[in-house]
Order: sequence, then C-alpha cells, then structure tokens
Amino acid sequence: MEIWDLWYPKAGATGVSFARSSIDPADVVLVHAAPEYLTVTVRGPDGSVRAEGKDLPVTADTPITRLRCTGGKIEREDIWPTEEDIGRVVLLPGGEAGILLNWWNAADHSEWRWQVEFYNHR
Repeated sequence: MEIWDLWYPKAGATGVSFARSSIDPADVVLVHAAPEYLTVTVRGPDGSVRAEGKDLPVTADTPITRLRCTGGKIEREDIWPTEEDIGRVVLLPGGEAGILLNWWNAADHSEWRWQVEFYNHR
C-alpha cells in the first residue's frame, strides 16, 4: 500500500487537506473535482517519499484530473476520461478511493455520466 496525500495549498494561511488515501501502488491516479492547485506527496509503506508535485496548477476546466508519477515527480493533467482510464483508481475529496467503471460525456462537455465502484473489507 502507498499513501496519496493531496493538499490544496491556496486555502487559508497554510493550505488544507483535499484528500488522503491508502491505495495499492499506482503510477496513474484520477481525482474528482480537484482544486485549482494541488500539492501531492506519494509515500511508500515505510513512509519514504516515492513522488512529489508542488503547487500543480489546473490545466483545463474538467471534472477529472489525472495524476501521473514519472521519475519521482507528479504531473497533473485535467481531462475528460477515455477508455484508457477505465479501471483506474479515482480519489474523491476527503480521500475515498474507487475504481472508474464507466464514463460518458457529451461532445460539447455540457453533461457527463460515470460509474465508480467502491469496495471495503476489514
């Protein structure tokens, strides 16, 4: 497991947590309703930093953000999901993690429909 810690650095005096989630290791993660800036830290099970991205600005007006780990850095791309994103982890505000099962959007991006599966066990 690894911890994805997403921080909104422009809120208040020092920022506020947007989402924190413990998920299976992933090089690409989707985020729903990400704020205009994100600072992201990915930590391994021992607490060591695997990747970071600081004050990543929004790249487009979309409902989904794709975060990609590349060489210890996090890259941000705001997207309309495609077939390649089906099956990826989606982080929601607060940190709940699900799997994107289906995505559809109108050609003019005026509406969209999506399905996410959530699974938990003790």
